[in-house]
Parts: sequence; structure tokens; C-alpha cells
Amino acid sequence: MSNPLILADRLSAVKPSPTMAVTTKAAQMKAEGIDVIGLGAGEPDFDTPEHIRNAAKIAMDNGQTRYTPVGGTPALKQAIVDKFKRENEINYTADEIIVGCGGKQVIFNALLATLNVGDEVIIPAPYWVSYPDMTRFAAGLPVIVNCPAEQGFKLSPEGLEAAITKKSKWLILNSPSNPTGAAYTKEELLALIEVIERHPHLMVMSDDIYEHLVYGDTKFYTLAQLAPQLQERILTVNGVSKAYAMTGWRIGYAGGPAALIKAMSKIQSQSTSNPCSISQAAAVEALNGTQEFLNDWRKAFVRRRDLVVSKLNAIEGIDCLTPEGAFYVFPSCKGLLGGKLKTATDFSEYLLKEAEVAVVMGEAFGMDGHFRISYATSDEILEKACARIAKAVAKL
Repeated sequence: MSNPLILADRLSAVKPSPTMAVTTKAAQMKAEGIDVIGLGAGEPDFDTPEHIRNAAKIAMDNGQTRYTPVGGTPALKQAIVDKFKRENEINYTADEIIVGCGGKQVIFNALLATLNVGDEVIIPAPYWVSYPDMTRFAAGLPVIVNCPAEQGFKLSPEGLEAAITKKSKWLILNSPSNPTGAAYTKEELLALIEVIERHPHLMVMSDDIYEHLVYGDTKFYTLAQLAPQLQERILTVNGVSKAYAMTGWRIGYAGGPAALIKAMSKIQSQSTSNPCSISQAAAVEALNGTQEFLNDWRKAFVRRRDLVVSKLNAIEGIDCLTPEGAFYVFPSCKGLLGGKLKTATDFSEYLLKEAEVAVVMGEAFGMDGHFRISYATSDEILEKACARIAKAVAKL
């Protein structure tokens, strides 16, 4: 008997998340008794802080377990308004705020609400794996701008100018970046703003999810903060997943033009409706409560970053820049390619088989010759992983 199921044509525009695939493969190998070290997951290994967990418990005990307004509770919207003003010097009102089931849904809503067939979305590469696929799913066309290590993995004003056409609808800018950890300076953002101002049809999506994870002398800036005159053209996206170790709570949010926020809410009303009520209560506490723990977390991430960068740079054929933020490194393995290993995918598969270390190939982020390591795990595990990588590379 034949299967009558015929899948939608739109599925051909997207592929499964490569980062999730690597994480799943590592988990499968562990279940089979293989001592694999997974460095693919993009989530902190810290527990959600106790005061945030307690806020969720109180919310449950108080009966906050029912539907909420689609775009977020008044309390959470106000906490987000206050956060943007306090930390980013951006003034929003409640009708310019939306809360979704993670930052990914917020971005997805924005693209679905704005893209028509053939509209272009400018995406600097290396990029977060989901940007191009979400663009294609929404009938848009990803316009990839290569930003190599030689320019710090950052978009230049010249690169942006060259990518803009009459069909350009969005520029997506992620700082600090996944997968590179690169963070734009104030001067670099101002240079991009000059280009954006010359093209009034271009909207900008500023993905700030790693905002609080910047290190050393790096200071975080966001576009709407530096260009209030462009605020009606900017969607500022953020969330609680990375900074507060709340990846599983699924709360993302954004501030933007009221008309866009209304359109995004309309889409959300016919998909998930409201985010989890309990998670929203916890997010209020995350944004309004103490931020002291972040100092200790940043110190741990700096230590881990420096450990991984130094160990990788000691391996012949690998070259690793020191990132300014997030919890990833994006080293080059070009010096190891050309023999039996032709691509970064080949190298990543070699590491999984020979070293039992799972990393993500650079092709997933739009740039071959590199691979991504998440250092959001213990020093001991990172030491062990780097030693395994060094041993495997020595055999090439």
C-alpha cells in the first residue's frame, strides 16, 4: 500500500540544523558507550540562577499557569522596556515589544511578517546556521557577504554597500557573533550606520543574544543605541537563554516599530500563541533581579576561552583568533586540508572518528576551512578535548 503523504514544497528550502545534528550524534555515541566529548552545543553549562528558579516556583504556586497575552505579559514587557532603557539607552513602549518562544521564533516571526518572494536578506558570513534557512522558508533570498578572518569575521562598510540592492529588505547583524565570538566596536557600527542611512528601504535586525558575554576591554553597543534616528528601521532582538543559562525556558524578545511588532504578534497568535507563562515570570526576575553572578560567569568564560585558544594555536596547522565575546572559537584548519581531508567537514568527521571529539564544520556557518568549538563546558573537559585534537592532528 503506497503512502499518500506528500510533503510541502517549502520544506525543500530548509535543512535540519547542523549544530543540533552534531549534538544529537554526540549524544548517540555516548549512549553507545563511546567516550565522545561534545563541543557542539551552544548553551552555558551553568545552572539557571537560584533567584530565577525561585521566581518560577512562586509563579506556579500563585497560579500563573494559564494563557497570557500572545506577545507577553504586561510585567515582562515592562521589564524589557526597562532593560532596554537602563542597559542600552533605547526608549520603547509596551506596544513596541514582543516576547516569543526563544529568540529564534522572534526572528522567524519578523521574516515571515515582512518578506515577499524574492526579497533579499543580507547575512554576513560566518553566520548563525538558521538565518539563511529561515529566510528561504519565508520566500526570501539570502545574500551572503563573506567576512573572512583577515577582517576579524566582521562586515565592512564596503561589503555592506556592495550587497545592497533595490530588493534588499533586511540586514541581519549578530554581535557578539555565533559562531566566531567577534564583537563590533562602536566605531565599526557607526561606519555601518553611515551606509544604512543612505538606503532608507533597508531594515536591520540586530541579534544581541550574547550581549552580556563580552570580555576584557570590549564594550557592547547595539545599533538602535548608536542611531536613534534609525530606530523605526531596527528590530533589536535579545533573550534570556545565553546570559542567564535559560536555554530550555524558551524566552526571547524584541523591540521594534509598533506596526512590525503587531504583525509579528499576529503570526505568533496562529502558531504558538503565548510563550510559557511560568518562563515569562522567571524572565521578569532575570531582567529585574541581581546581575552579580554574570561577573563570575564571564571570568570563567575568559579562562576557558584563553585555554582553548592557546591549546589550539599550539597545534600545527590550526590558527585560532581570540574572540571578544560569546562562548565560541572559530579556528582555521586550512593548514590541514589538501591531503585526504579536503574540507572542514572532512576534518570534523575525522575528529569525531579519530579523537572522539564533536565539533561543528565551518560550512554550516557559510565558511569552509574553519570549525566551531563551544567552550561552554568545564576546564577539565576542554583540556581533554584539546589534547585529543592535538593527538589526532599529529597522525595526519
